[in-house]
Amino acid sequence: MSKIIVMAEEGELVLLQKVQEELGLDLHDAELVFTGVGAINIIRSLQSLDHEAEVFNIGYAGSANFALGTWVEVSESRLNHPNVTYKEPELKLAPVSAPLSATRAICYTNCDFVLASEYRDCVFDMELAFIAALGFKNLHSLKYVSDNLSLHAYHDLTHGVE
Repeated sequence: MSKIIVMAEEGELVLLQKVQEELGLDLHDAELVFTGVGAINIIRSLQSLDHEAEVFNIGYAGSANFALGTWVEVSESRLNHPNVTYKEPELKLAPVSAPLSATRAICYTNCDFVLASEYRDCVFDMELAFIAALGFKNLHSLKYVSDNLSLHAYHDLTHGVE
């Protein structure tokens, strides 16, 4: 089975070494795909990929309460829409086969950077729910907590989205 690493931006490349050193996960034989940030970039970049491949989404995420530098293995992805409730399909992710020293949690995907939230024990990103909605059969996600809902802290660490 082919392996694909999906990352939003080239600035996240440093996380590949951290994944190997801190989590013991070797992905050196995987194809690397940079998508760009957000839903439109995700759909355009990934819609034609092999949906049977083992896909690893690796990237930065914010959290209201997880410590900076925490690794999160995402168990489920949801859209973040705190002001309304509507029925959505469950987007469960496959656990990584090797045991990891990472916290398992839900990832809420947003169309904009989250600066405040009452949600705890979770992470926030701008891509994962859109990746999961494309229907990859064996999707994993590892998120590195870059900030506690601070665009300034995120930018200082990653030099990513402004």
